[in-house]
Amino acid sequence: MRQYELIEHTADVGLKAYGKTIAEAFEHAAEGMFDIITDESTIDPIGQYDIQLEAPDLEQLLVDWLSKLLFLNDAQDLVFGKFQVKLTENRLSASVFGEKYDTKKHRMGVEIKAVTYHMLKVNEKNPIFVQVLFDI
Repeated sequence: MRQYELIEHTADVGLKAYGKTIAEAFEHAAEGMFDIITDESTIDPIGQYDIQLEAPDLEQLLVDWLSKLLFLNDAQDLVFGKFQVKLTENRLSASVFGEKYDTKKHRMGVEIKAVTYHMLKVNEKNPIFVQVLFDI
């Protein structure tokens, strides 16, 4: 099963991530986002960071999840390549694994400025997927 695909958009970049569960789709959305930022396959899972989030619905939780990862990327210069997400209703508990961004090791991809609500979708029925658009 494919994990994610990029969505063409005029001035932004979008992502549609699939999973056997919504939690897995959240993981694949994060993988896809870091593949846009840098080549996610070159990231070693050296450090572990735990994230706890709660939101009124899954759409907001998806935006909050990716925004938190984007914040860690921007503020602490971290890149992540492995994600373990657990969802219980509208609560997310995750462990993410990565390392400091290194220009000698990680390619420079596209800078993502923000996670947007435009075209945002969480589909809990088959096929299970999440869709999000990033402001670049």
